[in-house]
Amino acid sequence: MITVVYKTIKDVEPAFLKIINPLKNVYFSKKLLLSFEISNPNIEMKYICVYDNDKPQALAIVQTVKLSLDVILKNIKITKLSRWLLNLLFCEDHIKIMFCGNIFLSGEYAIGIVDEKKWMGIIKYVCKSLDSISKSIKPLHAIFIKDFYTKTNKTKVGFKNFSYTQISVEPNMIVKIESEWKCFDDYKNALKSKYRIKVNKADSKSRKLISKFFTADDIKKHQKDLQILYQNTIKNANFNAQVLNLNTYVYLKSAFNNEFIVKGYFLKNKIVGFLSALKNASNLDAHFIGLDYSLNKDYAIYPRILNDYIRLGIEKKVSQINLGRTASEIKTTIGAKPYELVCYIKHKNQLINLLIKPFLKRIEIKTFKQHQAFK
Repeated sequence: MITVVYKTIKDVEPAFLKIINPLKNVYFSKKLLLSFEISNPNIEMKYICVYDNDKPQALAIVQTVKLSLDVILKNIKITKLSRWLLNLLFCEDHIKIMFCGNIFLSGEYAIGIVDEKKWMGIIKYVCKSLDSISKSIKPLHAIFIKDFYTKTNKTKVGFKNFSYTQISVEPNMIVKIESEWKCFDDYKNALKSKYRIKVNKADSKSRKLISKFFTADDIKKHQKDLQILYQNTIKNANFNAQVLNLNTYVYLKSAFNNEFIVKGYFLKNKIVGFLSALKNASNLDAHFIGLDYSLNKDYAIYPRILNDYIRLGIEKKVSQINLGRTASEIKTTIGAKPYELVCYIKHKNQLINLLIKPFLKRIEIKTFKQHQAFK
């Protein structure tokens, strides 16, 4: 096998992308990757293409960004000593990290592969290529391979053979949509009384909000306000590697039409919140949201957004909704359950990598109360 590294998805052949994506996952499509690439020039993008006798085998997405260690450790249980040592070893200022995966998504979107049976062999070449790329990036402090479900076979020893340490991260919160739910009332009838009351209360308190599905032109028109509302929410997020330029949404809407959804919420003709989502085969994936927190208590903007994600899932006839991995507890009140994820990390310096491994292994994710919303 050999690997070829491209600096833009424009240079990757359409035929290659089709072959390495047999399940037609939109997150490995050229139009999605190009939307992120064009709108976020501050992120250094690379694409590792793996071939075997000129036959496409896999694509690995690479994004290099600057961030602080505090952002990484924000929602992680770790001793004060461990935190101090990690800050000391990585350096307390901004650090540069090379991610294998899409920093704006939560899930298994790092590596697209033709045949899952070849996973272990593919990983060897991806890891070698990551090491090679890392030598050309200065300064670079760490390599981070993100988001693998613990229930899949992808958490095998492949990454550990290249000195990576496995760490746990917040789970994805997923709501399964039952086939018998033909409308929102069917969903509500499946809830326990206590949680049905919460859902109804959210709709009642948010009644004064006027909602609208956005076109690409609407996104352009409101882009400045959308960006402000989105950045309100990421200030409260447990982890955010980078701020997404919402010009990305203009491209995504143009590329995916009705499969990409942006819905705005208005109060007295002023936008006070929005949701975004993308249909991916039989899944609906919640993307970023934004809201005016000063109005959230009185108008239940966030609970209404959660209700509307359920409505969208039923309307789009999907089997599940991935609500992402923030605000986990409140998501369980509408029926979401956690799906555990792990990532892999190593410091570029081999000696420092050996020193920090014991501390990385002790990392624990903060717990939350799991509500059982359904009867």
